[in-house]
Amino acid sequence: MPVSASRRSLLAGTALVAATALAAAPAASAGPRHRPDPKPTVVLVHGAFADASGWAEVTRRLQRGGYPVLAPANPLRGVDSDSAYLASILRTIPGPVVLVGHSYGGVVISNAATGNPNVKALVYVAAFAPDEGETVYALQGRFPGTKLTEEALDLRPYPLPDGTTSYDGYVKPALFRDIFAGDLPAATVAVMATAQRPGDAHTLQQPAGAPAWRGIPSWYLVARDDNLIPAATQRFMARRAGARTVEVRASHVAMISQPEATTDLIKAAARAATR
Repeated sequence: MPVSASRRSLLAGTALVAATALAAAPAASAGPRHRPDPKPTVVLVHGAFADASGWAEVTRRLQRGGYPVLAPANPLRGVDSDSAYLASILRTIPGPVVLVGHSYGGVVISNAATGNPNVKALVYVAAFAPDEGETVYALQGRFPGTKLTEEALDLRPYPLPDGTTSYDGYVKPALFRDIFAGDLPAATVAVMATAQRPGDAHTLQQPAGAPAWRGIPSWYLVARDDNLIPAATQRFMARRAGARTVEVRASHVAMISQPEATTDLIKAAARAATR
């Protein structure tokens, strides 16, 4: 059957388009495709009188943003042993890490990250950031304002493996909200006070090791309404560490009452860590 002139023109045009596409295809695929760097793993470390559930909303927000998150249990048995435990966990994580600590967890991350090249950023959330040889007790009282006194604690003895006795410290339930979580609902805080993880009282006087913030960039979230670590103490530690700092109106548990600000600061540290 003879092919009309219009039909021949259409076929010729189709062939030309196909040939052009085939010729262009190798050139388009010749260069390497840009792949964004993988997001760093965010490790969230809790402090005393709490557990990893305090990071729940921050974890959800980070995971929605595509970040791998790990929130290990902090043993709360002693500065050296807690730091060694966290350091062993960090050694199992491939690739870059953003290490975040709250309260006493700041002591632990400061020690555990030292010498680990994968830790690219430290984030302190209303946390202790001690220098070498400093103790939680000394830092807590450096400026006035803390309400966590010895009288605010219930001390309960427990046996050590060598047969001696140590003491766990719990915040008295009647004082827990005022000291720890004044900006959370009373019913929520009542449950937190009941379920609090105690810390060995000796950790208050145990000296910190060489701080990782001397060699690793750091960020700090100051909780202005903190009755456990006074805001003045937090600002002092943040300045000394050269931390990029933001401030929020929050109690000691800023990661619970201000999860958006906390997450934003962690993400800022993560972006800087992968540049």
